[in-house]
Order: sequence, then structure tokens, then C-alpha cells
Amino acid sequence: PTPEISWTKMSGDLPAQRTSFLLYQKMLRIEKVSESDAGDYRCTARNRIGSVHHTIRVTVKAAPYWISGAPRNLVLAPGENGVLTCRASGTPKPSITWAMNGIPIENSPKDLSRKVEDDTIIFTDIQTGSSAVYQCNVSNDYGYLLSNAFVNVLSEPPRVLTPANKVYQVIKNHRALIDCTFFGSPIPKITWFKDASALDGDPYILHDNGTLEFHTAQTPNGGKYTCVARNFLSIYENHVYLEPTRIVKQPEYEVVQRGRSVVFECKVKHDPSLTLTATWLKDDGELPDDERLVVDSDSLTITDVTENDAGMYTCIMNTSLDQDSASAELTVVERPDPPTDLELTDQKKRSVQLTWTPGDEHNSPIQKFLIQYEDALHHRGHWHNLTEVPGTRTTAHLKLSPYVHYTFRVLALNTVGFSRPSFPSRMYKTEAAAPDENPTDVHGFGTEHDNLVISWKPLTAFQSNGPGLCYRVMWRQKSVESDWTTVTVANNSRFVVSGTPTFAPYELKVQAVNDHGVGPKPAVAHGYSGEDLPVAAPENVQAVVLNSTLAEVHWDPVAHKLIRGYLKGYKVYYWKERSLHKHNPHHMEKLILTFSGNHSHGRLPGLHPFSLYSFNVRVYNGKGEGPVSRTQQFETPEGVPGAPPSLIVTNSNLDTLTLKWSPPHDRNGHITGYTLKYQPVNNSNELGPVEELALLANETSVTLPNLKYSTRYKFYLNAKTVRGAGPAISQEAVTILDEALMSQFDVDVGEARPVSPFGNVSSLLRDDGAHISWEYWGPERNVFVEYTVENSEGEEEWQKELVNGSQKVVLKGLKGGLSYRVRLVARGHHDQPLHHSEELLVTVPAVASRQVDIATQGWFIGLMCAIALLILILLIICFIQRNKGGKYPVKEKEDAHTDPEFQPMKEEDCTFGEY
Repeated sequence: PTPEISWTKMSGDLPAQRTSFLLYQKMLRIEKVSESDAGDYRCTARNRIGSVHHTIRVTVKAAPYWISGAPRNLVLAPGENGVLTCRASGTPKPSITWAMNGIPIENSPKDLSRKVEDDTIIFTDIQTGSSAVYQCNVSNDYGYLLSNAFVNVLSEPPRVLTPANKVYQVIKNHRALIDCTFFGSPIPKITWFKDASALDGDPYILHDNGTLEFHTAQTPNGGKYTCVARNFLSIYENHVYLEPTRIVKQPEYEVVQRGRSVVFECKVKHDPSLTLTATWLKDDGELPDDERLVVDSDSLTITDVTENDAGMYTCIMNTSLDQDSASAELTVVERPDPPTDLELTDQKKRSVQLTWTPGDEHNSPIQKFLIQYEDALHHRGHWHNLTEVPGTRTTAHLKLSPYVHYTFRVLALNTVGFSRPSFPSRMYKTEAAAPDENPTDVHGFGTEHDNLVISWKPLTAFQSNGPGLCYRVMWRQKSVESDWTTVTVANNSRFVVSGTPTFAPYELKVQAVNDHGVGPKPAVAHGYSGEDLPVAAPENVQAVVLNSTLAEVHWDPVAHKLIRGYLKGYKVYYWKERSLHKHNPHHMEKLILTFSGNHSHGRLPGLHPFSLYSFNVRVYNGKGEGPVSRTQQFETPEGVPGAPPSLIVTNSNLDTLTLKWSPPHDRNGHITGYTLKYQPVNNSNELGPVEELALLANETSVTLPNLKYSTRYKFYLNAKTVRGAGPAISQEAVTILDEALMSQFDVDVGEARPVSPFGNVSSLLRDDGAHISWEYWGPERNVFVEYTVENSEGEEEWQKELVNGSQKVVLKGLKGGLSYRVRLVARGHHDQPLHHSEELLVTVPAVASRQVDIATQGWFIGLMCAIALLILILLIICFIQRNKGGKYPVKEKEDAHTDPEFQPMKEEDCTFGEY
């Protein structure tokens, strides 16, 4: 009968997942063959008569493949050891070759630190120059592997790549990791610190990559951590912060006035990957269902607070893993209620006892009570403060005044404010009595030279103590044996005494009187009757000249009785008559210096030297000035002169300069001569040696010979008197080559306008732009052509072009119809302008419009026809192509027979990398 066929593998089991049988098990098929499938396979046929078998040996060939991965890059520090491996397998066993930087390693420069052993390169005590790219080529008959590895010999101080001051938010009672990603060569050693203490061992784990692990994060673990990376080159520190989930801003105890709003904040830091839920409780229960209570993500807001809102509020912050909570109390306060039950006891003529009952203090202790009174007899409807007592008392002993109809009320004060006033007490009337006090602020003065005005501050109706209030006014002249003169005045606060001597001292008294008697004995005040103008002038007036601009004036003070008033001081009138070097008209402009108080001398500053002055002195009081003293004169000595008003420089020859000047306006004496100093100035504005020349007083010009041509000079000129030299006028100028270009200029004091080194500046308009030409003989090398639009709006913007060594330039890009201002500028090393030419005005004519209708141009019509013809040809080609026969997919057949040499390499096919 037909035999049954079975298959077995002599050295193991058949791979069940990859095995299938064909042709009634006459054929064994193994898919995705690997090296483990190699071996002897036995086919056995049997029936009931017997069996027969046949053995087939299968050999599996394999292209090379990596055993432990391709070679890896090495980063080594000088002096370190390292190993580069290239381990692969395949059938037949592949061969391994090494190359360095693309050159077979046997042909590469020898390196004593390198040793090649088949699939391994060993580096020993490697040095900086040994960095290279190594290639490993593994191949057999069925393929090859090619891989690059970069051996980098690097000497690098440690660096920590984890961002500084990073905050790690972790969950309490859970595992936590904080990073310290580092780099360095040699590989740095990592140490962790907290509060200067090294972290090593339980409960911490330090991983090789620098990460610090906490078994269980607790609240005390929060804080600042320092990661220190260290190798023999340097040390690097980095700080990070660990924060377990916690509420960072807790709700605070709040005291709020009724009717206002309050906000409880509850902010938390937590793991951002977890969802946070906020729950608020009041007195450990749910919040009331009230629209006035608004819950946000991190706060609770209560508006229009009432007393019922007072209590303990708790926020609970939940995540799926942990929670935290915090509580705060709300106290609602309000102004206290007004006191009640006012009673008057222990009633006496000048005192009474007031008692009351405090109102509700509304959660804020009463600080004090304010007692007020109304005087219904004198000021009905006006309440006045009488006294205050501490908030712990409910009674007050009140001192009273006579002749007053009292009504009392009480107000309570707490931290919120005053309560409403209590209801008034019953009225309490005191009896009238004589005045207890007299008027204050008693003064005596005069408004005329023969009167005395006595004034005082009158008593109020409350102070009158009874009806019929009036004032007894008394006065007498001081230091004169005389009796007191007395008058009684009612409804007034002043009294005028006429016929008094001028500015006489008086003693004054004012006493209060009413229908029940007189006030206490009055105090004596002092005053003076009215002032009059002084009747005498200072005597022995003279002047002492201290220097050319300062004199001191002396006089004998006027006797006090002749001043006839309060001495205010002395005034010195003085004026300049003329200068002494020539007779000028009188200077009658008078100046005044005031010396307050009792003085006998004073100084006159700011005088003109070498001048004649006149002066006199007057005394003055509160009424005015007295008579003028005798006028005296004095002369000021010579001083130093002022600066010459102008200095003019002209070029009189190729190597000479002529200077002209005018004498000073302020000669301040006789001019004895002039001093001229000058020195060269180079391109860096550095000053050369100084030359000095003494000139006579009658000279107003000088010619300086033997100067260097094309050189800038700085000049200083000042005048002299017997007292010395005055300030100088300064000037700058440049010697030039061409006498025809010499020009003179006049400069104000302190300014300099050197001669321009530019000449023959001209312009010519052509098709390619504006041609500018010039001549230049200056020493500076930074020469620019600058131009700007004439009459341009806004701030001028000068365009600059550097033209060193050239004497012409073409300005391109100028717009038609505009005018341009053009100038040449020589600049210093710091771009400061030193010289410039006169400005040229260059006008560019407008260009007529050349626009035409493009649709009527021949070239345009021809182009459109060519495009239409091209489109027609393309349409014909497409039509022919669609109607051609084609029964097979050409593209697929071409793809199937593509030359393998032209197939692109897969990503796994390693090639030489860049090195």
C-alpha cells in the first residue's frame, strides 16, 4: 500500500512555526531560514510491510551580521585606555579588516598606543594626537558590513547639562529622581550635596548617569541640592530644587468689615502630569449654596460679607496620588453699636458724673469712648468734643463751665471706626459766675507816628461765664512815672490810643468783666507806639579798598532815639563814575546793598577795576529810610584785562600767517603788552610744542614766518597789565599751498574756523550720473563726498561715499526732478568733521514718460502667437500618445529588470562617514 511519509531533524526538533509540507508530505519547506536550521534531515516512508529512509544534509550560508552591535564611538581622555570591537558572524566565517580615516590600518601612521588584534583595537595610554575615524569592514561571499567609529581623544573640563535652578515637583511618599546630566573628559566623578552635606547611601541611590534617586519623597526632603562634577581639570557645580506636592500659599486669617469682600488664596505646587482638584469646606462642612461665594482654581472669593459668613474655611487640594489641605478663619467685624442708657449723677456746680451702657462691639473690641456736648444757650445744634475715656470704662467725671446749658452724647470707637452717636442725655444747666480767664494775644503797636493800637483775642461766649461780657483795657508809658489809664470796651477786640509820643514803650493789660464780676489779675504785655522816619544820617562814612573788585565801607551807627522806630538795617548806595584809563561819561546807574541789623560796615563786591566809585549810606526802620549821609569816593586799582574781542588770521604767504586783533573792551588798567602762543596740531588732534612771542602794547597785528605748509596751528592771544595777564582768545588755522585760495576769516572768542583745503569743486551731469571733481591739499586721508536732497522734509540725511586719494567721483542713482546739495568733508580718526567745502547744488532733470500701450507692440504680438503655436503642438502629441497600442505595464517590467549595480544602498549598508 501507499506509504506514509514523515520528516525529522537529526539534531533537534523541526521549527514548527516555519515548517510546512507539500505534495503529500513528500516535500519539506522551511521559511525564513537561519543558521540554526543547518543539519541532517531524515525522510522516512513506511507502510505495514516495512519502512525506508533517506537523509539530507542542509548547509545554511549567511551574509555577515553583528553579534553585539556595530563598533561604538569612544571618547577618551589623554592617558586613558580603551577598546574598539568589531564582532560579527556569518557563514562562511567573514573576514575583518580595519581602516583609519579611510586608509588601511597597516598603511596608516604608526601609533604606539594602538594595538590591532583581529576584531579588536586596544588603546593604551592614548594621547591627544590619536583622534581618528576607524572603519571596520566585515565580508564573506554573501555580503559585507561597514561601520565607522570615532575615537575622540578629548581633554574637557566637566560641565553639567541639566538647567541650573531647575525645580522638581514630586509626589510625597513616592519615588523621586533629580537629574545631573554631565559631560567631560576624563569622565567626571559626580557627588551630590544638600546643605553642605554629601549624600551617599540609604535613603539615596546615585546612578551612573548622575541621577539621584529617593526611595520615598518626604516633606523634609524638599530644598536645595547641589550636583558637583569633578575631574582632574576642573570642578563644576549645579543647583536644583526638590519640592514635594504642597500648598505654597495657604489661606490666611482674615478680619473683614461687613459688606466688603474677602479672598482666600490656596496655591499649590504639584506634579503637572496629574489633574488637580480643589475642594473648599466651611466649618468642616460643604460651602453654603450662595452666589456670593465664588470658587476658582486656587482661591475662594466671598462678596458682600455678612456675620453669617464668619467661620473656619478649609481648602483641600487633591491629585490622583496625594492631597494637602490648609485652613483659615474669617472674622466679620463692623463699627460698634451706639451706647445706650445715658444717665447724669453726682451733679455739682462745676462737674457731673455721666454713665452709659456699651453697644455690641461686633467682633472688634471697643478702644475708647468719646463724650461730646451741645451748648443750647450759645451754640444750639453744634456738638463739641469734651473728653475721651478708655474702652473698658462706662463712666466719666465731666468738668463743666459756668453759664452753659449742657446736653451730652457718647460715641464708641473700634478698629473699624466710630459708632453712631448715642441718644442725647437730658439737659444740665450750670449757674453764671465771674470770668475764669482773660483775653490772650495782647499786643501794642502803632499805625501812625502818634498813636498806639492795643489788640487782643476776645473770649468766646462759652468762656464768658455769664452775661454782660466786656473788657477793661489799661495802659501806661514805660519808664515814666504815671498812673494806669483804663477804659472799658464791649463787643470789640482792639482800642486805639491817640496823641502818643513817637515810638514810645508802653505797658498794657486787658481784663475780662461780666455782670457777676471781673476776671483774674491780667498779665502785663509790652508794645510801642507808632514809628516815624529816622532823623539822622550815619556819620564818619569812609571806604577801604581791598582789591581791584572789592571795597569795604565803614560808618558810625545812628543813635537809637534818632532812628524813631525798629532798626531794620543800613543801605549803601554806590555807582561807578568812570574808568580811570580815559574819561568816560558818568555811570549814574546806582546799585544798592542792604545790611540788615545793627551794622557799622559792609563790603561791596563785583566792582570794576581801575574805576572811580561814589557811595553814601542811609539807616532805615519799619517806616522807611532816613536822610542820606555825605557822599564819598574811592578808586579801585588796576586788574587783569579781559580777552581781546576778536582774532583774525590771514594767509599772507605760502609759509606765513598774519594775525590781527583788537584791544580788550575791559582793559581794567593800562595795557603793557600782549602774549601770543601757538603750536601745531596733527591729524589725531595731538598738540605739538608751544612757541611763545611777546608783543608790544601798541601792536594789533603780527606776521609769523617759517611755518610748515598744509599744517593746522592753534593760536592763543591775551593782554597784560601790571597786575598780570588776562584770559586768552584761541584760534585755529591751516597754512596752504596756493596763495590764490587764501582767505581770511573772523572768529568769535573760543571758536575756530580753519581755512578749507578744498578748491575748484565742480559738477557735470551725464547719462551715468553726476560727475563731481575737486582739488584737495589737506593732510587728512578720510575724505568723503556727502549729498542730500534739497528742501527734504524732516531731518536731513546725508549720504556718504569715501573717496580717499581720488579727486573725482560719479554719484549714481540720483532721481530725476530733484535737486541735491553736495559737499566734500575731511574727517578725523573718530569721524569728526575737520574741513568741508562750499556746497554745490546739483539738479537732475526730470525724465519724460516713455510708457506706451504694450498690446500694440510688434514684439508682444509675436510672442503671443509663438505661445499659442507651442500649445497646439503639445495637444497633438498628447492625442497621438493616447491612441498608441500598449498591452503590458512597461514600468513594472523595467523595475523588475533594473540593473542591481544601480540600485541605491539601503540605510543598513554602511559607507565611509565624514571624518
